[in-house]
Amino acid sequence: MKSVQEQMDVIRRGAVEILVEAELEEKLRDSVKNGVPLKIKAGFDPTAPDLHLGHTVLIQKLKQFQDLGHQVHFLIGDFTGMIGDPTGKNETRKPLTREQVLANAQTYKEQVFKILDPERTTVVFNSTWMGPMSAADLIGLAARHTVARMLERDDFHKRFTSHQPIAIHEFLYPLVQGYDSVALHADVELGGTDQKFNLLVGRELQKQFGQRPQSVLTMPLLEGLDGVNKMSKSLGNYIGITEPPGEIYGKIMSISDELMVRYYELVSDADLATLGRVRAGVLGQDGGAHPMESKKALARELVARFHGADQALLAEEGFTQQFGQKEVPADIPVVKLSVSEPIWICRLLTEAGITASNGEARRLILQGGVKLDGEKVVDADQEISPRGEIVLQGGKRRFARVVFG
Repeated sequence: MKSVQEQMDVIRRGAVEILVEAELEEKLRDSVKNGVPLKIKAGFDPTAPDLHLGHTVLIQKLKQFQDLGHQVHFLIGDFTGMIGDPTGKNETRKPLTREQVLANAQTYKEQVFKILDPERTTVVFNSTWMGPMSAADLIGLAARHTVARMLERDDFHKRFTSHQPIAIHEFLYPLVQGYDSVALHADVELGGTDQKFNLLVGRELQKQFGQRPQSVLTMPLLEGLDGVNKMSKSLGNYIGITEPPGEIYGKIMSISDELMVRYYELVSDADLATLGRVRAGVLGQDGGAHPMESKKALARELVARFHGADQALLAEEGFTQQFGQKEVPADIPVVKLSVSEPIWICRLLTEAGITASNGEARRLILQGGVKLDGEKVVDADQEISPRGEIVLQGGKRRFARVVFG
């Protein structure tokens, strides 16, 4: 097992905040001395069936703890998912049905083991201890926190002061998440910066139950391909981990050098020395790695993680052929459209599968990312007259051959 200082160097990587850092160092010293791994917890509500790269920031940090020899508890919030996490919401979030929760949870389990070591991961469901709780037990848990403390949370405070409704059950969410740490005797809990309030509730409840309070580590929200907004499917700036290998590879190659450093820090397995060389290369410092080679290495790593090493090599070969030689790929999808009247370019892009929505199409055009037969499209209100066939390109990777009929 690595020394406390070596472990802290890894743990601090990309972290926004560690509360309380001295306590975590003490736990690590005890762990090294006694040879007993720490229990590391992170909770995930199964609210969506597919993960994107932004979701993997926490999972990557869990893997780093695993590599340091600690035991990871991957908690699927099947009970809290039926409450609905109000974090960051300005209105009550609609709870999921039991069937939705279980279906999404199964998908999560299949996807996270592309990153985590299943042999060192304990998958737990919080319905295991919350389900058997009686009404009296739940009232007793609710008695351990005050309404005043709940209203200190930013989203609750904003809704309260703007006279927007807050359902009673929403107050249970932080309590249940906190009680999960009690049930697991967690030593460390990870979460996004937006989860800080809930993570600290876990510390307080552990103190009340006579446990050593967990250390809290918050991680940032990963920026999407635009380098500005957080990665989100609704914004179309995401990299889905189940996307085709060529799509993942091409998207990584499209990001800025500065954003590449961020991705290396938060989602790559590269060690700290490699990260230093990548950063130095982008800054133009001596001893730095060439940014293009660093970006290719990152793209290969992420494709290999989700699809295997062979697919990573094929994706790189395809990218080199397609863009290194400035060729339109021969095997682009063919889309047949039965239209006789001029069609709005945004709708055309969506119908062709280049974009997920007309809104995304408009944004892509305004960003200069759309070509029609090799010519850049500059007017998002343009109407396209049906004519034999055309080749559409969205960004650097998405192509479609549209055949009108």
